[in-house]
Amino acid sequence: MKITKAEVEHVARLARLELTEQEVETFTGQMDAILAYVDKLNGLETAGIIPTAHAVPMENAFRQDEVAPSIGIDNALANAPDRADNFFRVPKVIE
Repeated sequence: MKITKAEVEHVARLARLELTEQEVETFTGQMDAILAYVDKLNGLETAGIIPTAHAVPMENAFRQDEVAPSIGIDNALANAPDRADNFFRVPKVIE
């Protein structure tokens, strides 16, 4: 076994979990199986494998940024329900 009941109980105590004896037994077996699988994965030869973030090739779907003229203050505020000079007027939310 890679993990003991005492270690499971210690982790449960750190996480402030109250586990029954049956839960400690269950978690000990499950965590031991997980650690055994990780140990199996550590045995794989990965020297020639290129690290990837996605399983399939991905391309950026965004367009290139291009500098364009601004729409202007009057056009930006044309549909504003309430305007104060060159700004949107919004209801007060702080009491």
